[in-house]
Amino acid sequence: MSRHPLLDFRGNFLLTLQPRQRVGHDILLARHGNTISTMRYDRANNQVIAMLDDGSWDSAPNMITPGLEMPETIGSVFRKDWRFLSLACVAMVTVAAVAMGISVELANNMSTTELQALLVNYPAF
Repeated sequence: MSRHPLLDFRGNFLLTLQPRQRVGHDILLARHGNTISTMRYDRANNQVIAMLDDGSWDSAPNMITPGLEMPETIGSVFRKDWRFLSLACVAMVTVAAVAMGISVELANNMSTTELQALLVNYPAF
């Protein structure tokens, strides 16, 4: 019995954040071999475009079948969730700034003996 490559031993899906292999590269290499000068990925059309040695261009789709789900990559996670990640980052910076402001204000309002006692006894906690 073969196991799906994205499943662990319990049957849970694993998150794989690896660079995707472009199917269009393989198609173009099979068509033209070593006559390809450059290749680039056209994200808008989801295809790979190659310039050949003779100056002509060729393209190949970057999918085997339209229903095939590709694993997530770090770039695709950031593209999809950039608003949430930005909001979480701003919230964490805000919480850190408020906590630092409160601690500085408390330290400024303490007498030197209270502050010294706090600093001496702090490692005990």
